[in-house]
Amino acid sequence: MKSLIWSLMLVLVSTWSYADGHKAPLDKSLANVEQKVIQWRRELHENPELSNREFETAAKIAKILNSLDFDSVKTKVAHTGVVGTLVGGKPGPVIALRADMDGLPVEEKTGLPFASKAKGEFNGNPVNVMHACGHDTHMAMLLGAAQVLADNRAELAGTVKFIFQPAEEGPPVGEEGGAKLMIDEGVLSGPNAPEAIIGLHAWPGKTGALYYRSGALMAAAESLFISVEGVQTHGSSPWGGVDPIYVSSQIMTALQGIPSRFLDITKGPAVITIGSIHGGVRGNIIPDKVEMMGTIRTFNAEVRDVLHDKMHKAVQGIADAAGAKVTIETHGYTPVTGNDPALLRKMMPTLQWAAGEENVLESRLITGAEDFSRYQEKIPGLFLMLGTNDPGVAPEDSPSNHSPFFSPNEAALMTGVRALVGFAFDYAAVNN
Repeated sequence: MKSLIWSLMLVLVSTWSYADGHKAPLDKSLANVEQKVIQWRRELHENPELSNREFETAAKIAKILNSLDFDSVKTKVAHTGVVGTLVGGKPGPVIALRADMDGLPVEEKTGLPFASKAKGEFNGNPVNVMHACGHDTHMAMLLGAAQVLADNRAELAGTVKFIFQPAEEGPPVGEEGGAKLMIDEGVLSGPNAPEAIIGLHAWPGKTGALYYRSGALMAAAESLFISVEGVQTHGSSPWGGVDPIYVSSQIMTALQGIPSRFLDITKGPAVITIGSIHGGVRGNIIPDKVEMMGTIRTFNAEVRDVLHDKMHKAVQGIADAAGAKVTIETHGYTPVTGNDPALLRKMMPTLQWAAGEENVLESRLITGAEDFSRYQEKIPGLFLMLGTNDPGVAPEDSPSNHSPFFSPNEAALMTGVRALVGFAFDYAAVNN
Protein backbone atom coordinates (compact mmCIF):
# COMPACT_ATOMS: atom_id res chain seq x y z
CA MET A 1 0.00 0.00 0.00
CA LYS A 2 2.82 2.42 0.90
CA SER A 3 4.57 1.79 -2.41
CA LEU A 4 1.32 2.44 -4.30
CA ILE A 5 0.74 5.73 -2.48
CA TRP A 6 4.34 6.77 -3.13
CA SER A 7 4.00 5.96 -6.84
CA LEU A 8 0.84 8.04 -7.08
CA MET A 9 2.57 10.95 -5.36
CA LEU A 10 5.45 10.74 -7.82
CA VAL A 11 3.03 10.82 -10.75
CA LEU A 12 1.26 13.85 -9.34
CA VAL A 13 4.51 15.70 -8.64
CA SER A 14 6.00 14.89 -12.04
CA THR A 15 2.79 15.92 -13.81
CA TRP A 16 2.70 19.21 -11.92
CA SER A 17 6.37 19.91 -12.60
CA TYR A 18 5.95 19.14 -16.30
CA ALA A 19 2.89 21.35 -16.68
CA ASP A 20 4.38 24.19 -14.65
CA GLY A 21 7.96 24.25 -15.86
CA HIS A 22 8.65 22.80 -19.29
CA LYS A 23 6.70 25.50 -21.12
CA ALA A 24 8.96 28.37 -20.01
CA PRO A 25 10.39 28.69 -23.58
CA LEU A 26 6.85 29.51 -24.75
CA ASP A 27 6.73 32.75 -22.76
CA LYS A 28 8.41 34.83 -25.46
CA SER A 29 6.09 33.51 -28.17
CA LEU A 30 3.04 34.12 -25.99
CA ALA A 31 4.11 37.69 -25.28
CA ASN A 32 4.79 38.36 -28.96
CA VAL A 33 1.39 37.14 -30.13
CA GLU A 34 -0.85 39.10 -27.74
CA GLN A 35 -1.27 42.21 -29.91
CA LYS A 36 -1.92 40.02 -32.95
CA VAL A 37 -4.69 38.19 -31.08
CA ILE A 38 -6.34 41.49 -30.19
CA GLN A 39 -5.98 42.75 -33.76
CA TRP A 40 -7.42 39.54 -35.22
CA ARG A 41 -10.31 39.65 -32.76
CA ARG A 42 -11.20 43.23 -33.74
CA GLU A 43 -10.99 42.51 -37.46
CA LEU A 44 -13.20 39.44 -37.08
CA HIS A 45 -15.62 41.30 -34.83
CA GLU A 46 -16.04 44.11 -37.34
CA ASN A 47 -16.79 41.67 -40.17
CA PRO A 48 -19.09 38.90 -38.88
CA GLU A 49 -20.89 36.43 -41.12
CA LEU A 50 -23.88 34.21 -40.44
CA SER A 51 -23.95 30.41 -40.18
CA ASN A 52 -22.81 28.59 -43.35
CA ARG A 53 -21.98 31.98 -44.87
CA GLU A 54 -18.55 32.51 -43.27
CA PHE A 55 -16.78 32.91 -46.62
CA GLU A 56 -14.50 35.88 -45.89
CA THR A 57 -13.91 34.67 -42.35
CA ALA A 58 -12.72 31.29 -43.66
CA ALA A 59 -10.49 32.93 -46.26
CA LYS A 60 -8.82 35.08 -43.59
CA ILE A 61 -8.22 32.09 -41.30
CA ALA A 62 -6.81 29.93 -44.11
CA LYS A 63 -4.45 32.73 -45.18
CA ILE A 64 -3.07 33.07 -41.64
CA LEU A 65 -2.61 29.31 -41.19
CA ASN A 66 -0.85 29.03 -44.55
CA SER A 67 1.47 31.89 -43.56
CA LEU A 68 2.50 29.81 -40.53
CA ASP A 69 3.69 27.00 -42.81
CA PHE A 70 1.12 24.49 -41.58
CA ASP A 71 1.49 20.95 -42.89
CA SER A 72 -1.98 21.15 -44.39
CA VAL A 73 -4.87 23.61 -44.52
CA LYS A 74 -8.21 22.30 -45.74
CA THR A 75 -11.04 24.67 -46.62
CA LYS A 76 -14.72 24.22 -47.49
CA VAL A 77 -15.17 21.58 -44.79
CA ALA A 78 -18.87 21.47 -43.85
CA HIS A 79 -19.45 24.36 -46.30
CA THR A 80 -17.09 27.02 -44.89
CA GLY A 81 -15.03 25.29 -42.20
CA VAL A 82 -11.24 25.33 -42.08
CA VAL A 83 -9.07 22.54 -40.68
CA GLY A 84 -5.35 23.13 -40.23
CA THR A 85 -2.84 20.43 -39.29
CA LEU A 86 0.48 21.09 -37.56
CA VAL A 87 2.93 18.21 -37.05
CA GLY A 88 5.29 18.61 -34.11
CA GLY A 89 8.97 17.83 -34.13
CA LYS A 90 8.58 14.97 -31.66
CA PRO A 91 6.45 11.82 -31.89
CA GLY A 92 3.17 11.83 -30.04
CA PRO A 93 -0.63 11.66 -30.26
CA VAL A 94 -3.03 13.66 -32.40
CA ILE A 95 -5.22 16.15 -30.56
CA ALA A 96 -7.67 18.83 -31.70
CA LEU A 97 -8.36 22.45 -30.76
CA ARG A 98 -11.69 23.92 -31.84
CA ALA A 99 -13.22 27.37 -32.35
CA ASP A 100 -16.57 28.35 -33.88
CA MET A 101 -16.89 30.99 -36.60
CA ASP A 102 -20.45 32.25 -37.06
CA GLY A 103 -22.09 35.48 -35.99
CA LEU A 104 -25.72 36.10 -35.05
CA PRO A 105 -28.63 38.08 -36.55
CA VAL A 106 -28.23 40.82 -33.91
CA GLU A 107 -27.83 44.58 -34.31
CA GLU A 108 -24.75 45.63 -32.36
CA LYS A 109 -25.15 48.38 -29.74
CA THR A 110 -21.78 48.27 -27.98
CA GLY A 111 -20.51 51.55 -29.40
CA LEU A 112 -17.07 50.02 -29.96
CA PRO A 113 -14.87 51.70 -32.58
CA PHE A 114 -14.73 48.33 -34.36
CA ALA A 115 -18.44 47.58 -33.96
CA SER A 116 -20.09 45.58 -36.72
CA LYS A 117 -22.09 47.29 -39.40
CA ALA A 118 -22.48 44.07 -41.38
CA LYS A 119 -25.75 42.97 -42.97
CA GLY A 120 -26.92 39.52 -43.92
CA GLU A 121 -29.94 37.37 -44.68
CA PHE A 122 -31.43 35.03 -42.08
CA ASN A 123 -34.16 32.61 -43.19
CA GLY A 124 -35.09 34.92 -46.05
CA ASN A 125 -35.12 38.15 -44.03
CA PRO A 126 -32.55 40.98 -44.14
CA VAL A 127 -30.79 41.33 -40.76
CA ASN A 128 -27.91 43.03 -39.03
CA VAL A 129 -25.06 40.71 -38.04
CA MET A 130 -22.93 40.72 -34.88
CA HIS A 131 -20.49 38.48 -33.07
CA ALA A 132 -22.76 38.55 -30.03
CA CYS A 133 -21.59 35.22 -28.59
CA GLY A 134 -17.83 35.64 -28.55
CA HIS A 135 -16.99 33.55 -31.59
CA ASP A 136 -14.67 36.33 -32.76
CA THR A 137 -12.63 35.85 -29.58
CA HIS A 138 -12.68 32.06 -29.99
CA MET A 139 -11.19 32.32 -33.47
CA ALA A 140 -8.61 34.92 -32.43
CA MET A 141 -7.45 32.78 -29.48
CA LEU A 142 -7.12 29.70 -31.68
CA LEU A 143 -5.15 31.69 -34.25
CA GLY A 144 -2.93 32.90 -31.42
CA ALA A 145 -2.38 29.30 -30.32
CA ALA A 146 -1.59 28.39 -33.95
CA GLN A 147 1.11 31.08 -34.05
CA VAL A 148 2.70 30.00 -30.74
CA LEU A 149 2.65 26.29 -31.57
CA ALA A 150 4.03 26.88 -35.07
CA ASP A 151 6.87 28.93 -33.58
CA ASN A 152 7.67 26.07 -31.20
CA ARG A 153 6.85 23.05 -33.35
CA ALA A 154 10.29 21.51 -32.81
CA GLU A 155 9.40 20.96 -29.12
CA LEU A 156 5.82 19.86 -29.79
CA ALA A 157 5.11 16.16 -29.29
CA GLY A 158 2.49 14.90 -31.70
CA THR A 159 0.09 16.52 -34.16
CA VAL A 160 -2.46 19.26 -33.59
CA LYS A 161 -5.60 19.73 -35.67
CA PHE A 162 -7.06 23.24 -35.61
CA ILE A 163 -10.80 23.05 -36.22
CA PHE A 164 -12.51 26.28 -37.24
CA GLN A 165 -16.16 25.26 -37.31
CA PRO A 166 -19.04 27.08 -39.00
CA ALA A 167 -22.69 27.15 -37.97
CA GLU A 168 -22.40 26.46 -34.25
CA GLU A 169 -25.50 28.62 -33.79
CA GLY A 170 -27.37 26.30 -36.14
CA PRO A 171 -27.51 26.17 -39.93
CA PRO A 172 -30.23 28.00 -41.88
CA VAL A 173 -33.54 26.23 -42.36
CA GLY A 174 -33.18 23.43 -44.88
CA GLU A 175 -29.38 23.20 -44.61
CA GLU A 176 -26.95 20.96 -42.74
CA GLY A 177 -24.01 22.30 -40.83
CA GLY A 178 -22.11 22.67 -37.58
CA ALA A 179 -20.12 20.08 -35.67
CA LYS A 180 -22.21 17.16 -36.94
CA LEU A 181 -21.40 17.92 -40.57
CA MET A 182 -17.74 18.51 -39.74
CA ILE A 183 -17.63 15.02 -38.23
CA ASP A 184 -19.56 13.51 -41.14
CA GLU A 185 -16.96 14.99 -43.49
CA GLY A 186 -14.10 13.34 -41.60
CA VAL A 187 -12.63 15.88 -39.17
CA LEU A 188 -12.32 13.17 -36.49
CA SER A 189 -11.32 10.30 -38.78
CA GLY A 190 -8.57 9.33 -41.18
CA PRO A 191 -4.82 9.06 -40.61
CA ASN A 192 -4.76 12.16 -38.37
CA ALA A 193 -7.78 11.26 -36.26
CA PRO A 194 -7.51 13.13 -32.92
CA GLU A 195 -7.91 11.24 -29.67
CA ALA A 196 -8.90 14.27 -27.54
CA ILE A 197 -10.26 17.78 -28.09
CA ILE A 198 -10.61 21.09 -26.24
CA GLY A 199 -12.83 24.12 -26.76
CA LEU A 200 -13.28 27.46 -24.98
CA HIS A 201 -16.22 29.84 -24.71
CA ALA A 202 -16.26 33.52 -23.76
CA TRP A 203 -18.65 33.90 -20.82
CA PRO A 204 -19.69 36.49 -18.21
CA GLY A 205 -17.32 35.83 -15.32
CA LYS A 206 -14.10 36.90 -13.62
CA THR A 207 -11.69 38.25 -16.20
CA GLY A 208 -9.29 35.54 -17.32
CA ALA A 209 -10.76 32.81 -15.12
CA LEU A 210 -11.35 29.32 -16.52
CA TYR A 211 -14.62 27.74 -15.40
CA TYR A 212 -14.96 23.95 -15.50
CA ARG A 213 -17.35 21.28 -14.32
CA SER A 214 -16.56 17.57 -14.27
CA GLY A 215 -19.21 15.71 -16.27
CA ALA A 216 -22.18 17.72 -17.50
CA LEU A 217 -21.68 21.48 -17.85
CA MET A 218 -24.09 22.70 -20.53
CA ALA A 219 -27.55 21.31 -21.26
CA ALA A 220 -28.79 19.09 -24.01
CA ALA A 221 -31.13 21.11 -26.21
CA GLU A 222 -33.81 20.50 -28.80
CA SER A 223 -36.38 22.60 -30.59
CA LEU A 224 -40.09 21.99 -29.94
CA PHE A 225 -42.90 22.54 -32.45
CA ILE A 226 -46.58 22.10 -31.55
CA SER A 227 -49.42 22.67 -34.02
CA VAL A 228 -53.02 22.79 -32.75
CA GLU A 229 -55.83 22.51 -35.30
CA GLY A 230 -59.32 23.57 -34.31
CA VAL A 231 -62.47 24.57 -36.15
CA GLN A 232 -62.80 28.22 -37.16
CA THR A 233 -65.91 30.08 -36.01
CA HIS A 234 -67.19 33.52 -35.01
CA GLY A 235 -65.70 34.91 -31.82
CA SER A 236 -69.19 35.59 -30.48
CA SER A 237 -70.12 31.90 -30.72
CA PRO A 238 -67.15 29.81 -29.56
CA TRP A 239 -69.39 26.77 -29.07
CA GLY A 240 -69.76 26.64 -32.84
CA GLY A 241 -66.16 25.56 -33.37
CA VAL A 242 -63.04 24.36 -31.60
CA ASP A 243 -60.83 27.16 -30.26
CA PRO A 244 -57.13 26.32 -30.80
CA ILE A 245 -56.05 29.42 -28.86
CA TYR A 246 -57.85 28.22 -25.73
CA VAL A 247 -56.44 24.72 -26.22
CA SER A 248 -52.93 26.13 -26.71
CA SER A 249 -53.17 28.13 -23.50
CA GLN A 250 -53.99 24.94 -21.60
CA ILE A 251 -51.09 23.15 -23.26
CA MET A 252 -48.67 25.92 -22.32
CA THR A 253 -49.77 25.76 -18.68
CA ALA A 254 -49.54 21.96 -18.61
CA LEU A 255 -46.03 22.00 -20.07
CA GLN A 256 -44.76 24.12 -17.19
CA GLY A 257 -46.11 21.58 -14.72
CA ILE A 258 -44.04 18.73 -16.15
CA PRO A 259 -40.61 19.76 -14.74
CA SER A 260 -42.05 20.75 -11.37
CA ARG A 261 -44.32 17.74 -10.79
CA PHE A 262 -43.27 14.77 -12.93
CA LEU A 263 -39.47 14.86 -13.21
CA ASP A 264 -36.99 13.67 -10.61
CA ILE A 265 -35.02 16.90 -10.26
CA THR A 266 -32.34 15.16 -8.20
CA LYS A 267 -31.15 13.59 -11.47
CA GLY A 268 -30.83 16.93 -13.23
CA PRO A 269 -32.86 20.05 -13.95
CA ALA A 270 -35.06 20.52 -17.02
CA VAL A 271 -36.63 23.48 -18.77
CA ILE A 272 -39.49 23.73 -21.28
CA THR A 273 -40.01 27.15 -22.82
CA ILE A 274 -42.51 28.28 -25.44
CA GLY A 275 -40.95 31.30 -27.07
CA SER A 276 -43.27 31.81 -30.02
CA ILE A 277 -47.04 31.41 -30.50
CA HIS A 278 -48.96 32.42 -33.62
CA GLY A 279 -52.66 32.16 -34.48
CA GLY A 280 -55.53 34.30 -35.64
CA VAL A 281 -55.91 37.49 -37.65
CA ARG A 282 -58.53 39.54 -35.77
CA GLY A 283 -60.28 39.70 -32.44
CA ASN A 284 -63.74 38.40 -33.43
CA ILE A 285 -62.62 35.33 -35.37
CA ILE A 286 -61.60 32.11 -33.66
CA PRO A 287 -58.90 30.73 -35.99
CA ASP A 288 -58.50 27.19 -37.20
CA LYS A 289 -54.86 26.81 -36.24
CA VAL A 290 -52.22 27.87 -33.71
CA GLU A 291 -48.51 27.12 -33.98
CA MET A 292 -46.10 27.18 -31.07
CA MET A 293 -42.31 26.98 -31.03
CA GLY A 294 -40.09 26.43 -28.04
CA THR A 295 -37.03 24.75 -26.59
CA ILE A 296 -36.32 21.87 -24.21
CA ARG A 297 -33.22 21.71 -22.01
CA THR A 298 -32.13 18.64 -20.01
CA PHE A 299 -28.97 17.23 -18.38
CA ASN A 300 -29.93 13.58 -17.99
CA ALA A 301 -31.09 11.05 -20.62
CA GLU A 302 -33.59 9.34 -18.29
CA VAL A 303 -35.10 12.69 -17.30
CA ARG A 304 -35.39 13.59 -21.00
CA ASP A 305 -37.24 10.33 -21.75
CA VAL A 306 -39.75 10.95 -18.96
CA LEU A 307 -40.20 14.55 -20.09
CA HIS A 308 -40.99 13.49 -23.64
CA ASP A 309 -43.45 10.84 -22.47
CA LYS A 310 -45.32 13.20 -20.14
CA MET A 311 -45.29 15.99 -22.72
CA HIS A 312 -46.84 13.88 -25.47
CA LYS A 313 -49.48 12.44 -23.16
CA ALA A 314 -50.42 15.86 -21.73
CA VAL A 315 -50.57 17.65 -25.07
CA GLN A 316 -52.51 14.86 -26.77
CA GLY A 317 -54.90 14.51 -23.83
CA ILE A 318 -55.74 18.22 -23.74
CA ALA A 319 -56.30 18.30 -27.50
CA ASP A 320 -58.50 15.17 -27.43
CA ALA A 321 -60.62 16.57 -24.62
CA ALA A 322 -61.35 19.69 -26.65
CA GLY A 323 -61.85 17.96 -29.99
CA ALA A 324 -58.72 19.49 -31.50
CA LYS A 325 -55.99 17.85 -33.55
CA VAL A 326 -52.40 18.25 -32.46
CA THR A 327 -48.95 17.61 -33.92
CA ILE A 328 -45.84 17.50 -31.71
CA GLU A 329 -42.33 17.51 -33.16
CA THR A 330 -38.84 17.93 -31.78
CA HIS A 331 -35.82 18.70 -33.94
CA GLY A 332 -32.14 19.57 -33.74
CA TYR A 333 -31.16 17.59 -30.67
CA THR A 334 -27.79 18.63 -29.26
CA PRO A 335 -26.35 16.42 -26.48
CA VAL A 336 -25.00 17.54 -23.12
CA THR A 337 -21.64 19.35 -23.25
CA GLY A 338 -19.18 18.90 -20.41
CA ASN A 339 -15.78 17.66 -19.38
CA ASP A 340 -14.45 14.13 -19.44
CA PRO A 341 -13.64 13.53 -15.74
CA ALA A 342 -10.38 11.61 -16.31
CA LEU A 343 -9.09 14.07 -18.91
CA LEU A 344 -10.04 17.04 -16.72
CA ARG A 345 -8.18 15.56 -13.76
CA LYS A 346 -5.03 14.99 -15.83
CA MET A 347 -5.08 18.43 -17.42
CA MET A 348 -5.91 20.42 -14.27
CA PRO A 349 -2.24 21.44 -13.67
CA THR A 350 -2.16 22.77 -17.24
CA LEU A 351 -5.28 24.86 -16.68
CA GLN A 352 -3.75 26.22 -13.48
CA TRP A 353 -0.60 27.11 -15.43
CA ALA A 354 -2.74 28.91 -18.00
CA ALA A 355 -4.92 30.98 -15.65
CA GLY A 356 -3.32 30.75 -12.20
CA GLU A 357 -4.51 28.29 -9.57
CA GLU A 358 -6.86 30.84 -8.01
CA ASN A 359 -8.53 31.44 -11.38
CA VAL A 360 -9.54 27.86 -12.20
CA LEU A 361 -13.05 27.72 -10.78
CA GLU A 362 -15.87 25.20 -10.69
CA SER A 363 -18.92 26.32 -12.65
CA ARG A 364 -22.59 25.91 -11.94
CA LEU A 365 -24.72 24.06 -14.49
CA ILE A 366 -25.46 26.16 -17.57
CA THR A 367 -28.76 25.68 -19.42
CA GLY A 368 -27.28 27.03 -22.63
CA ALA A 369 -26.21 24.43 -25.20
CA GLU A 370 -23.23 23.87 -27.51
CA ASP A 371 -22.73 21.51 -30.44
CA PHE A 372 -19.16 20.89 -29.22
CA SER A 373 -20.88 17.93 -27.55
CA ARG A 374 -20.95 16.20 -30.96
CA TYR A 375 -17.16 15.87 -30.85
CA GLN A 376 -17.38 14.60 -27.27
CA GLU A 377 -19.68 11.80 -28.38
CA LYS A 378 -16.69 10.46 -30.36
CA ILE A 379 -13.61 11.35 -28.29
CA PRO A 380 -12.85 12.67 -24.77
CA GLY A 381 -12.96 16.43 -24.55
CA LEU A 382 -12.73 19.49 -22.35
CA PHE A 383 -15.02 22.48 -22.71
CA LEU A 384 -14.21 25.48 -20.54
CA MET A 385 -15.86 28.84 -20.01
CA LEU A 386 -13.47 31.81 -20.12
CA GLY A 387 -14.47 34.73 -17.91
CA THR A 388 -14.52 37.96 -19.94
CA ASN A 389 -16.13 40.54 -17.66
CA ASP A 390 -14.54 43.91 -17.02
CA PRO A 391 -12.81 43.97 -13.61
CA GLY A 392 -15.20 44.55 -10.73
CA VAL A 393 -18.31 43.72 -12.78
CA ALA A 394 -20.38 40.82 -11.44
CA PRO A 395 -21.58 38.24 -13.98
CA GLU A 396 -25.22 39.17 -13.38
CA ASP A 397 -24.43 42.82 -14.17
CA SER A 398 -22.64 42.09 -17.44
CA PRO A 399 -24.41 41.86 -20.82
CA SER A 400 -24.97 38.20 -21.58
CA ASN A 401 -24.09 36.23 -24.67
CA HIS A 402 -26.48 37.02 -27.56
CA SER A 403 -27.03 40.54 -26.17
CA PRO A 404 -26.45 43.46 -28.57
CA PHE A 405 -24.23 44.89 -25.80
CA PHE A 406 -22.06 41.77 -25.33
CA SER A 407 -18.43 42.92 -25.31
CA PRO A 408 -15.78 40.51 -23.95
CA ASN A 409 -12.80 42.05 -22.15
CA GLU A 410 -9.76 41.52 -24.37
CA ALA A 411 -7.53 41.20 -21.28
CA ALA A 412 -8.87 37.64 -20.92
CA LEU A 413 -7.82 36.44 -24.37
CA MET A 414 -4.27 35.40 -23.55
CA THR A 415 -5.54 33.09 -20.82
CA GLY A 416 -7.48 31.31 -23.53
CA VAL A 417 -4.42 31.15 -25.78
CA ARG A 418 -2.36 29.71 -22.92
CA ALA A 419 -5.01 27.07 -22.18
CA LEU A 420 -5.05 25.92 -25.81
CA VAL A 421 -1.26 25.92 -26.11
CA GLY A 422 -0.87 24.18 -22.76
CA PHE A 423 -3.31 21.45 -23.74
CA ALA A 424 -1.38 20.83 -26.96
CA PHE A 425 1.99 20.70 -25.18
CA ASP A 426 0.97 18.70 -22.09
CA TYR A 427 -1.48 16.14 -23.42
CA ALA A 428 1.21 13.72 -24.62
CA ALA A 429 3.09 13.82 -21.31
CA VAL A 430 0.12 13.23 -19.01
CA ASN A 431 -1.43 10.52 -21.18
CA ASN A 432 1.61 8.33 -21.94
